[in-house]
Amino acid sequence: MSEVESTEPVITATAVPHAHRTNCLPAYFGSKYLQVEVMINQHMRKLCADYEGGIWEFYELSNGGFYMHPKGQEKMHVCVPDNYCDVTMSPDAAGITACLFAINHLTWITRSTKHIDLYHALRDYAMDHEESSLIMRAID
Repeated sequence: MSEVESTEPVITATAVPHAHRTNCLPAYFGSKYLQVEVMINQHMRKLCADYEGGIWEFYELSNGGFYMHPKGQEKMHVCVPDNYCDVTMSPDAAGITACLFAINHLTWITRSTKHIDLYHALRDYAMDHEESSLIMRAID
């Protein structure tokens, strides 16, 4: 049997240096940047009952996407009762999940093509994430 070669480029994530974080959210979300940051935190609190806030890491994706995740925790318990999801995942996967929920919410508010594209860019990245099955289960 021969292996099928993928023609799709691998999507990579690059950490945003601390000095560039101030301009990062406005660059991706425009005037809605404060609203989306609050929404991401609200979704994380809703998804993870034990989440108490803290510092977040920011990532830019090679396909034009963006996400952030909480720093410093080993594993996070994520519960989405509406779709019977009750899993444990890394802070990276939990952050991607919270960002997908928040950006999806934002797209319904703004109907902005830019925000829709950001959602799809992050979802495409999540599809190849090592915890993709957990992320997809949570957002299903």
